[in-house]
Amino acid sequence: MSEQTETFIAHLIELRDRLLRAIVAVAVVFVCLMPWAGQIYDLLALPMMRTLPEGTHMIATGVVTPFFVPVKVTMLVAFVVALPVVLYQAWAFIAPGLYAHERRLALPLVLGSTLLFLMGMAFCYFFVFGTVFTFIAEFAPKSIVPAPDIEQYLSFVMSMFIAFGITFEVPIAVILLVKAGVVDIAKLKEVRPYVIVGAFVVAAVVTPPDVVSQFMLAVPMCLLYELGIILARFVSQPASRSMAVDSADGSLGHAEAERDGK
Repeated sequence: MSEQTETFIAHLIELRDRLLRAIVAVAVVFVCLMPWAGQIYDLLALPMMRTLPEGTHMIATGVVTPFFVPVKVTMLVAFVVALPVVLYQAWAFIAPGLYAHERRLALPLVLGSTLLFLMGMAFCYFFVFGTVFTFIAEFAPKSIVPAPDIEQYLSFVMSMFIAFGITFEVPIAVILLVKAGVVDIAKLKEVRPYVIVGAFVVAAVVTPPDVVSQFMLAVPMCLLYELGIILARFVSQPASRSMAVDSADGSLGHAEAERDGK
């Protein structure tokens, strides 16, 4: 077996191990939270319940829906709780292929990505849901008594959480692009008008068809893009300097290896 083949198999084995660790972390949290699955769903449904008329409840049209929907919600919460472990396993897999100065960003990126994703979900839960559901309730005809289906509500909530969570990762994406040398800060400023238009297009696609929720997604996306540009100034460095740092680290490691050999 050639050396390249052995290296490829070793990478596959490492990928399998890290995926298993991430899955185990999510599974452990899920099992621990299962006794409170009903209460977790009630907490998730609270923004909708506040906008329903007094005495109105959600409905479940399926036979096993009242069981499976809280289980799905608990699984989502378990993934969010275990997100730092999942992100760390992903970073640990790609870190060996990076330079030393790029590996030093591991902890800030993992923590920052987790925090921003959770902030996006929190912004959606505490601000967007209340605004959107209130708008829908006020717009609906008075002759209609709303009774949302819990499965459709979960689908809507999960899509909104993912949309806002990914949106709040914009600063991380900008920093990585600048750090990798794909774009520079001047180019990011140059394409700012296109980013603003793209933000509103994305918001129109992933949010309900009301102007309020679209603005509540597009405006934070634009602001986070500007934040990413500001933060990118602190992590960007000339390519020559990065190569010099990595060369110095490599020379130091080579010298230490020779000294140990002697």
